[in-house]
Amino acid sequence: MGNRRSRCSMDMLGPVIDLGRHAMTSPTIRRSRLLALSIACALGLPLAVHAQSTSSTTSTKKTTAREQQLEQRVNQLEQELAELKAMIQEQKAATTQATQAAQTAQVAAEQATTTAQAAQTKVEAAPKPQFTTASGLTVALHGFVSASAFGQNRTFANYGNGQNAEVPAPPTAANRAQGYNGSLSGFDVRNTRFWLDFSGAKFNEEWGGGGRIEMDFFGGNNGTGAYAQQQPIPRLRQAYMDITNPGIGSTIRIGQQWDLMFPLENVATSLSHIAFPLGYGTGFVGWRYPGLVWMQDLNHGTDGVQWRLDLGVFQGNWNGPQNAAGTSTTNYLTAGNANFRPQVEARLHAQGKDWLAYFVAHYSSINLKGVGNINPNPLEDTIKSIGYELGGQWKPGPWTFKGLVYTGKALGELFGSMSQFGNIDESGGYVQASYNFTPKWSVNAFYSLVRPNGDDVIRWTTTSATAGTAMLRSNQAALSLQYASGNYALGVEWMYDKLRYQVGSAGPQLNTNGNQVSLSGLYHF
Repeated sequence: MGNRRSRCSMDMLGPVIDLGRHAMTSPTIRRSRLLALSIACALGLPLAVHAQSTSSTTSTKKTTAREQQLEQRVNQLEQELAELKAMIQEQKAATTQATQAAQTAQVAAEQATTTAQAAQTKVEAAPKPQFTTASGLTVALHGFVSASAFGQNRTFANYGNGQNAEVPAPPTAANRAQGYNGSLSGFDVRNTRFWLDFSGAKFNEEWGGGGRIEMDFFGGNNGTGAYAQQQPIPRLRQAYMDITNPGIGSTIRIGQQWDLMFPLENVATSLSHIAFPLGYGTGFVGWRYPGLVWMQDLNHGTDGVQWRLDLGVFQGNWNGPQNAAGTSTTNYLTAGNANFRPQVEARLHAQGKDWLAYFVAHYSSINLKGVGNINPNPLEDTIKSIGYELGGQWKPGPWTFKGLVYTGKALGELFGSMSQFGNIDESGGYVQASYNFTPKWSVNAFYSLVRPNGDDVIRWTTTSATAGTAMLRSNQAALSLQYASGNYALGVEWMYDKLRYQVGSAGPQLNTNGNQVSLSGLYHF
């Protein structure tokens, strides 16, 4: 029996010795394993003594009782050893779980670093303001460079030639007798334009805004010398400030800007006629004036059709022939500025996903005696300038349709009646159809007309049978082909205008026409 007990003790010591060896290879649990080895050694000593005592022939009942006590002790130690092994397994599992958690955290950290680097790259690639001004404000420079090579078979009147050609000049009797045609050609860059947009201004907690300064080069020529034509003078187009409340959809614009009759969002497409668009004065009206406009979203923050109401008040303006004698149309000394009588306008604007429409009304009163009442005998002391306009745009697929109609009287201050001033009734309009047969290629067809009342024009523009020329009606057409890619656009355009006119109050009505062909390029930034 003693030998059997010794063998059992050695069998129990085997796993314990293995655990001790494993403790040498696992530093994280070495201290617990050494403890287990010590317990095993303590267990082995009494077992050896027991083996020797059982082999003795002098065993007694006391020895048997001792063996029972030792057996109970062994059982107790075996139970403690099992608990120790369980504890070691739990520590090993905890160590494995901690290692996996550390690896997961490392992967997450690497992914976060990659995401942050991508976000930083995106921020660095995003466009940034070119420069800043006062604290909190940013300034952006935009514009375009425009160049047109053109050829004409007639000189164009009122506005000029090249990029601002609109109406052919009526030839005089001597010109007609000599077969004069006024053909010319040239290269024009005056459409070139730039502007500065200011943003980030704060008015109070609810209102902020910005502004714009815009210029081009139709200010005239630099003197009359041999090289004046190559030195166009800049002119101020717009200079205004905006005070905006985005929470309620309100904007107040103060300064020089387009009046509400000018179809700023609905101008005919052209690369050569930009500052003086196709149909300007011969199919639609409008001009820039200092003033104040309030723009209010009517259904701000809702889906569907967006409605806006614009109300404006602008500086008055007028030009001869019934202006005060000896006064100038500059420095505010015009009949339009007499007695604080501004131009008042209202516009209702609606816009959907692929269309827009608007209706405009205009009114002003002009005192033809002028500033100081020094012209005692005008044709009429006071005239009323009244106008109405209805326009819209539609973009079904690759097509774009634009157009408007207007009617009114005394609209010379807005380029009406081919910029002839007087109490002249008139009506006009334009249409344009454009088709993009590829994303970059498009073709555009345009037609406009203006029909002032002939008797009114003759009354206000001629004073005798030999003085003054009345422009009675105009029809304009244009066809263009354009290629646009990135920031560039290239195009060829043909424009035609037919004018009916009369020289003097009793002369015959005559016709003249003019053609212009232009090759244009534009780079916008």
